[in-house]
This record gives sequence, C-alpha cells and structure tokens, in this order.
Amino acid sequence: MNEKQTRAAAEDHYYAALDLYGEGRHQEAILEYQAAIAADPSFLDAMHGLARVYQDTEQYDEAIAIATRITELDADDVLAHTSLSILYQRKGMVPEAEAEANKARILGWKQQLKQGKQSQE
Repeated sequence: MNEKQTRAAAEDHYYAALDLYGEGRHQEAILEYQAAIAADPSFLDAMHGLARVYQDTEQYDEAIAIATRITELDADDVLAHTSLSILYQRKGMVPEAEAEANKARILGWKQQLKQGKQSQE
C-alpha cells in the first residue's frame, strides 16, 4: 500500500470507531481506533479518540499512555495535556493533574497570542 492508501485505510477504521463509539459499543470502537493507529501511527485524531474511549471505560492507565504518546508527537497539543490532567485527576494524582493543566493553559495562551498576531498582520 502506498501512503495515500494507508491513510485512507486508517481513516476508514477511524470513522468506523466514531460510529461504534456513538452507539456505545466501546470495545469494538477500541479495536477500530487501534487498527487506525496501526495503519498510521501518526494519526493524532485516532489517538485522541482512543484515549477518550479508554477514559470513558475507566481504563485510565491505557488512556494516559495514549495521551502521553500524543504529547510526544505534538508537544503543543492542548487537548492531550488537558486529557492528561483529567486522567491524572481521576486517578488521584493531583500534582501531575495540576502540572498538565498548567501546560494546557500556557499552550492555549500561546496559541491565542499567535492567532492575535496573525490577525493583526
């Protein structure tokens, strides 16, 4: 498969996962998200979806692993840091939760400043 076909396959799995998640079929959604990521290991939207379904099924360690992987691929991903904050909070890891919340807040401010500068140009 070429890169375009690989991405298309990953997106097919991703959209199937979204449908399954919406239907409350969490275990099947997990399998589809995992297939999407296997097809394209850099597919951040699929990773976000997988982290969310893990969170909803109280599989916090798995969700943390996925959200951490997102931050490794994109350190400026505000949603990943926000997710980590929520997940750490749910596990009772308050200092870690606060640290991730602060990272998310700072990244959000930086993005707002950047957008403000771009709109002024």
